[in-house]
Amino acid sequence: MFFEKHTGMTMRTILLLTAALVATPALAQSDNAVPGQKKPEFTVTGAVNTPTHLPADLAKLRVPSGYAVSIAASDLGNARIVTAAPDGTVYVTRRTEADVLMLKDADGDGTYETRRIVAARPNLHGIALDGQTVYLVATRDLYSAPILADGSFGELTKIVEDLPDAGQHANRTIAVGRDGMLYVSVGSTCNECNESNQENATILQISPDGKQRKIFASGLRNTIGFDWNPANGQLWGLDQGTDWLGDTAQPEELNRISEGKRYGWPYIFDAGTHNPHSAPPNGLTSDDWDRMSERMVMGYTAHAAAMQLKFARGAAFPADVQKDAFATFRGSWNRSQPSGYEVVRIRFDGAGNPTRMEPFLTGFLTTGPGGEAAWTGRPTGLAFAPDGSMLVTDSENGVLYRVRYTGGDAARPLPPLPRTAPMVPPPGPIALARPETQGTARLGVTSPAFAPDGGLPARFSRRDDNTSPPLAWTDAPAATRSFAVVVDDPDTSPVKPTNHWLIWNIPATTTSLPQGLPGTIQLAEPKMARQGANTTGQIGWSGMKPPVGDPAHHYHFQVFALGAPLALTAGANREALIAAMKGHVLARGEIVGTYAQPRPPAKK
Repeated sequence: MFFEKHTGMTMRTILLLTAALVATPALAQSDNAVPGQKKPEFTVTGAVNTPTHLPADLAKLRVPSGYAVSIAASDLGNARIVTAAPDGTVYVTRRTEADVLMLKDADGDGTYETRRIVAARPNLHGIALDGQTVYLVATRDLYSAPILADGSFGELTKIVEDLPDAGQHANRTIAVGRDGMLYVSVGSTCNECNESNQENATILQISPDGKQRKIFASGLRNTIGFDWNPANGQLWGLDQGTDWLGDTAQPEELNRISEGKRYGWPYIFDAGTHNPHSAPPNGLTSDDWDRMSERMVMGYTAHAAAMQLKFARGAAFPADVQKDAFATFRGSWNRSQPSGYEVVRIRFDGAGNPTRMEPFLTGFLTTGPGGEAAWTGRPTGLAFAPDGSMLVTDSENGVLYRVRYTGGDAARPLPPLPRTAPMVPPPGPIALARPETQGTARLGVTSPAFAPDGGLPARFSRRDDNTSPPLAWTDAPAATRSFAVVVDDPDTSPVKPTNHWLIWNIPATTTSLPQGLPGTIQLAEPKMARQGANTTGQIGWSGMKPPVGDPAHHYHFQVFALGAPLALTAGANREALIAAMKGHVLARGEIVGTYAQPRPPAKK
């Protein structure tokens, strides 16, 4: 139930108060609530603000002493993400116009007189340069193209066409990592929900040819801005916080992003705060989710709408800035008093840890002719040009701003980060051959869907229905207290073996799994069984997808009878599961299925 309170047309603010919300049974199970007892009623105050939109006004902008800001280009339309090539050519993506602008400063006076459209595709947003190749990402598609001698782009080649569908956060961003891999941010489809596609609310890692990809990190509601710290190579990102939690929650989160980690959304935010609107599924509690999630390192004003983030590795700024990052904040809508509308500096210490965030380029948030809240720009994109100046786009007024250092103690820009080889785990045996999983008794493992050493039906393939196969097993010892399943493919390259499925804590009374188990981190049936992250980073079954033309791969469906349930966090990976099984294996067995993809599948 809602009521509306108008605080005055000068602010054009509508406050919405959710009253007497009673926790659902699922929510009552979280936060250490007493079973069967309702949580106390609570209220959450949310707000919508719409400050007056004013034209760009350079005179209102402020930067710290020793810096100067100027207009480098105007009339750019919906200028979003910006990047600069080593020769000084600047590229700006425009979401509304669905294209990419190339900007050139022919006379070196700090303004870009030449502009040209060099690419056009629906929903283009993210852009990254890697040598003489450009990568562009739209909502579902990822393109590559050569950069020609004049700075324009050659023919765009679509290398990925099945990124998750759009929703609330359809604007993808992309960067090239030190390992040469592509990192693509895919936002959530919603404010707070259980996503049906596990690739939503993630950062994906994708090979430059688009043929391999995995979830690098998850639980990230919308991390548009991310970059690597040149001091130590750590990846940092700013995640946009959940709406409708009040003026001060959720803060914009600065996260140290590591492979295989999850970052709380949609159930945990801030320094471990439980979302009062929702709880994890199938008996997991918010405390469980907190234990398996990374907490933010630092927060910034709620609802400020973090956008592009870049470290100042190439900036001709003072030496103390070289280790820091800068980020744009487009500005709030879900807050009674506006926040954001600025560029902030994120200070890092010598060890590469953030110490504080502080305003750097301000003055976009101002007052209108009637004294109401107003803005003269929404900072969105941020990049550093080869001359060391900072470039900032205003997506609403179509302006590109340039910030340069005017002091006399500018430091020499840091050299580029050296390239590293992609991290590939060394080849290893399948789970049955590992010393941690040895047991004396043998289980009989069968499947109604395929014979031993027989072909697996295409419906289990990731190129088809991607549904999990049914399994059954017999001859478990009387002392069995749980079962675990590990599915490995040792015929892959470069990752060997590739893992397709991890389940543990299957009750001892369960001796089969049906076809088509959901990819939830904890299953409703078999009750309390947990699933882990396979090689793709996804939870649950990830089907066969051998390279087209490869000889048949062998898929080992390995079942282990264990003498105890495992005290292992839901979502754990293969190595963690194998380590946890050590000393608990009573019996084991397997059935092997084969699958080949002689030709590309027909499109449905």
